[in-house]
Parts: sequence; C-alpha cells; structure tokens
Amino acid sequence: MTDGGEVWLRPVVESDLEMFRRFLTEPFLVGLDWSGFKDAQQPARRFAQDGYLGEEDGRLIVNVRGQACGLVSYRQGLYGGMARYWEIGIALLPQWRGMGIGWRAQALLTDYLFSHSPAQRVQAATHDENTAEQKSLVRAGFQLEGVVRACEFRAGAWRDGYLYSRLRDDPAPSVTPLPDPFCKVTSAPSGTESAK
Repeated sequence: MTDGGEVWLRPVVESDLEMFRRFLTEPFLVGLDWSGFKDAQQPARRFAQDGYLGEEDGRLIVNVRGQACGLVSYRQGLYGGMARYWEIGIALLPQWRGMGIGWRAQALLTDYLFSHSPAQRVQAATHDENTAEQKSLVRAGFQLEGVVRACEFRAGAWRDGYLYSRLRDDPAPSVTPLPDPFCKVTSAPSGTESAK
C-alpha cells in the first residue's frame, strides 16, 4: 500500500525483527515511549505466531524508497459493548524522523484500517511534550479530543497524554509526494540557483 510519494506499508518479514529487538533493548531509541528493557526474544515468538498480522492487533513496516525506517501498530478496542475501534501507534528510527514520513504512514494505516474493517473510529494517543507527533496526527487527518489525565507512568511519574481521533466520515488528508531529502541547491554558472 503506497501514497504515491514513496512511503508505503508492508507486512513484517523476518529480517525486520532486528529492528524490533533494538526498540526493546536500546534505551530511548523509541523516544519518550522507552519504558525499560524488554524481552528481546519476544518479537521472534510473535512473528512465529501470526507474522504480526493478528485479528485484534498487529504491526506493519514503514518503507521509504525501499528501506525499512520504522513500524506502525494497531490494536482493537471496544466502547459501549459493540463500538469497536482501532488505536494506532508509530515508531520511526531516529534518522527517519522530521521528514514527513510519520504523518503519511499514519494516514496510510488509518485508510487501510477503514478499508478492511467496519470500524467507525481510529484513535491515537501521544505525550503532551511530543509536539512533533501532535502535528503529525493533525496532518494525518486526526482531531484532538482532549487530555487524558495521569494515563501513563513514565520516568518515575504519572503523566498526562493527548487523545486524537479520525472518524470514517472525516475528510482524509491530501497526501503529497515525499520531498527529496537529498536535493541540494547549488549555484548554476549563470548565477541562478538549480537543484541537483
């Protein structure tokens, strides 16, 4: 699944498990979501179980120009006995952050979930200090619903979070092509600037 701008999502393959192990064992590789060391063998066990394509939760790999740069996750929740929804998350390797990949990947995942399930709602939570993710969610078509007080224990304290959602009937974002991070501006012999 692609947005035409070189960001696409694909199922997990065995070679991706090393990245998952890194997220579990390298402090702060996942940013503010670091919650201590975790079992480095868990990704292999889960991959053997269902390839991370479970009916109630799963992961897909975010690919940019043929390179795995992170993952998106989804898990099913339930409101009011019958109202199923999806909660999504994202973890990009540090060198891929700040390039517009995150919002595109989250928009793609949301469209995928709406296309393949009857869910009316996709939601995402983030930290109050993670302004980059807040902007990413808005760009992906999500709306801020509010503050969830004391919802996460992190770094020795209970912390608030922000809850965002996108409903099936909300307008999907207009996804533009990914800019070329390798494009350099140089001076042309005539004195005008050109991109190489």
